[in-house]
Amino acid sequence: MTSDALIMEPIRLLIVTAVGFLASTLGTYFLTRYLTKRQILDRPNERSSHEVPTPRGGGIAVLGAVVVAWLIGLGLSDGIGASDITVLSAAVMLGAVCFIDDLRGLGALPRLAAQIVAVAPGLWFVSDGGGLFQAIFPAALDIAATGFLWIWFINLFNFMDGIDGISGVEIAAVGVGLAGLAALGLTAPAVLDPALALTAAALGFLVWNWRPARIFMGDVGSIPMGYLIGWLLITAAPDDSGAGADISGHQIAWLILPAYYLADASITLVCRLLKKENILQAHRQHFYQKAVIRGVGHATVCRWIITANTGLVVTAWLIAPTRPAMALAVAAIIVLALLARMAEPWRAPGQPAEAE
Repeated sequence: MTSDALIMEPIRLLIVTAVGFLASTLGTYFLTRYLTKRQILDRPNERSSHEVPTPRGGGIAVLGAVVVAWLIGLGLSDGIGASDITVLSAAVMLGAVCFIDDLRGLGALPRLAAQIVAVAPGLWFVSDGGGLFQAIFPAALDIAATGFLWIWFINLFNFMDGIDGISGVEIAAVGVGLAGLAALGLTAPAVLDPALALTAAALGFLVWNWRPARIFMGDVGSIPMGYLIGWLLITAAPDDSGAGADISGHQIAWLILPAYYLADASITLVCRLLKKENILQAHRQHFYQKAVIRGVGHATVCRWIITANTGLVVTAWLIAPTRPAMALAVAAIIVLALLARMAEPWRAPGQPAEAE
């Protein structure tokens, strides 16, 4: 890299971050006013964690900010590739489908079909380098399993968007983690700009979504964000080290960075299946929801998640590159400690949450 390039690199990254943050912050502000005027509101019900009607659809601004910052970052560096255009277009398509669903209701099957359509070209782009399970499965099974997990991740990200601030916190944490891996040379450099775009947009949205939230992200944001984060985690996974069947540290980063979301959503799903409940029906059985029901405030739960995610990011950066097995063990301990904290009976159900 030339001296001019070394000077311009931090400036370019600063531009990406600033554009993502400002576009998300300002876009969410104006969107809040528009959605309120149009009465596009999330009204409280027996399964809600909020008390007053609140605009929903803030993900429109978040997605727009991510797309703009992502494209600017790549445009100022090596250029925009076919995979970037395809994946961003698919994310916008998913956002449009979700917004239509919010307004009119489409049903589960059309939503799932849209997710499959979005995931398919992404899998084609990664098929040569391998997916998440390349060190374990043959190529075809690797891609199939990666696709299945990607769709599951898209939906679990949506399931977990249930209290003020939680999605913004998770997006920012995974974005910081991936950006750090790229900056340290532990994964593909192409991950850096999109990861910064996601982080900045999430922080901009948190200005308006922190407790008490003035707007919710909605499916129009959580579904595309789950899709884009899933894409970056998959992109970060291929092993170019020549390690063969050995699982290298950066290959498990995709599991460590979103470990809390994966654990909370997956354990809750299994528990509901064992109880023979309708898994498509809305509920309040996630660990973070149980904490809120018991009286822990939204902001406090998010601070717990921030603390745990900080541990997961540091684990992915410092331990995983040289000791993958130890990193997985540390990540498991961090997540289990968080889940145990959330499950602790702080207050009886029905008592008011702490002041925040």
